[in-house]
Amino acid sequence: MPTPAEIVVHADADAVAEALASRLTRTLADLQARGRTPQVCLTGGGIATKAYARLAADGPGDVDWSRVDLWWGDERFVPAADADRNADATVEALRGPLRLDDAHLHVMPASGAGLDLDEAAAAYARELGETVFDVCLLGMGPDGHVASLFPGHPDADAPGTVIAVRSSPKPPPERLSVTMDVINRSRQVWFCVSGAEKAEAVAKGVLGTGPDPVPAARATGTEATVWLVDEAAVADLPETLPGGAERVEV
Repeated sequence: MPTPAEIVVHADADAVAEALASRLTRTLADLQARGRTPQVCLTGGGIATKAYARLAADGPGDVDWSRVDLWWGDERFVPAADADRNADATVEALRGPLRLDDAHLHVMPASGAGLDLDEAAAAYARELGETVFDVCLLGMGPDGHVASLFPGHPDADAPGTVIAVRSSPKPPPERLSVTMDVINRSRQVWFCVSGAEKAEAVAKGVLGTGPDPVPAARATGTEATVWLVDEAAVADLPETLPGGAERVEV
């Protein structure tokens, strides 16, 4: 049964990014204090990029980042170092300041590296195996897509763990993505969303309305589902939420 969502509302995008960085640091430190090697699925997008910059500025702190496994929820299938790739810039920003260990970095394959799209998906699926993410970070598009799972696209409900996405509605057309099954086996799913242009999608994602809910509405953690959002992004949400969901103003 899906976990009731917690919607944490911050003033603006910068505050959401600060909160994301702080929450992630606390969560990872707690997991390591209990002897765990955290498994974290990262996302791209403006909020996440700002949060990663904050993590880099703060340094390791109480987290041994060399013992954190970092995964990615999706990636554009373009050549390595292409500006469209999410992982490369993130790794470059975090590797030195957080003293990451390359053995714990699970970057999705790039094009031009000897694997076609299907082979790249299969290779990442083998690497992922039965891994369960302690935290799965998700951005969300104005259409309600998460990772590279788009509403109305046949891949949105694909089986397995990692899929080759073709004809993506958002360029570039070829991508790799974890499936909804992988997202939903995560212990905690954290959305990070800002902006008035996403208010309608946030409402659809939180409320799960309509005969065919957007992918964001189907993404839940087994222990917690958290929406870190700004005031503009919740403009279409009612004050009273159904299904045990809780709204917290920060």
